[in-house]
Amino acid sequence: MHAPAMRAVAAVAAAVAIQALMIVAFGWPSARLSARDVPLVVAGPPEAAATVAGRLAAERPGAFEIKRLPDERAARAALGDREAYGAIVVTPAGPRVMVASAASPAIAQQLGQLAERLSGRGPAAPVEDVVPADGDDPRGAAFGSMVLPLVMSGIAAGALLTFLVSGAAWRLAGLAGFAVAGGAAIAGIAQSWLSVLPGDYLAVAGVAGLGSLAVAGAVTGLGTALGRPGLGLAALTMLLLGNPLSGATSAPELLPQPWGSVGQALPPGATATLLRSVAFFDGAGAAAPLGVLLAWAGAGILLTAAGVFRARSRPAVADRRDSAALVS
Repeated sequence: MHAPAMRAVAAVAAAVAIQALMIVAFGWPSARLSARDVPLVVAGPPEAAATVAGRLAAERPGAFEIKRLPDERAARAALGDREAYGAIVVTPAGPRVMVASAASPAIAQQLGQLAERLSGRGPAAPVEDVVPADGDDPRGAAFGSMVLPLVMSGIAAGALLTFLVSGAAWRLAGLAGFAVAGGAAIAGIAQSWLSVLPGDYLAVAGVAGLGSLAVAGAVTGLGTALGRPGLGLAALTMLLLGNPLSGATSAPELLPQPWGSVGQALPPGATATLLRSVAFFDGAGAAAPLGVLLAWAGAGILLTAAGVFRARSRPAVADRRDSAALVS
């Protein structure tokens, strides 16, 4: 086979492999959505609450991680603090279901269906949305759709800074500028035009900017340290792992494990979780995703600075070697 034909076959094979990989990466998590250890509160008198908890464990084994609390007040506090996605409050008049659709509209919908089964043959148990999603985005579709643009723009910014900008100071300045401007733009669009994120503008912009910095910093850092292979590794990690495993359109507990946890350890998933915390829950549950984003951003900055410094030191080392050779 001639060389051009071999290259054509290799290019087609590579393209098909990439296509298959992307279909699996984006389609598989959505096709396997199911409740897995979803934090759920059962509140009420001890005996009645134990009966409901036992029934749930028997009917849906492994679906819920059940925590028993004494009363409705404690259950509401647990939802507001992001300790649970929903609660079943056992009362003399029958069970009541409380959900927090702002944490996950998908789980809130499943708990609403559960309310119909709790009542037996009678009317469905009443459902109260304690922390509702934004009224203009009740199903969270617009919120989930923001993750991919954030990932793609972060990859593009990191690649452009790596290829077009030389010097650690200017690359780091570019990362900082992208984070500030990108965060401001994302928050402005999401809160004013799309109206899908409530909360303080500066807090939302700060989270969006930090998420952008984490993605772009990883791309720039690995690209600076490892060259083109580093760029490819960072881009594929953010796009093929970070985006589909972010849980932005569902919840980490609905994804196959341990992939839901893996997604929360990557910038896209951490950004989505942190945005929910600052926009709907006054910062509750923000510590873990904030730590993830700071770690990725810090690692990217360090790799960028170290990579540029190493590249600058090579000519100096070579000059010293040449001088030593001439003297000898």
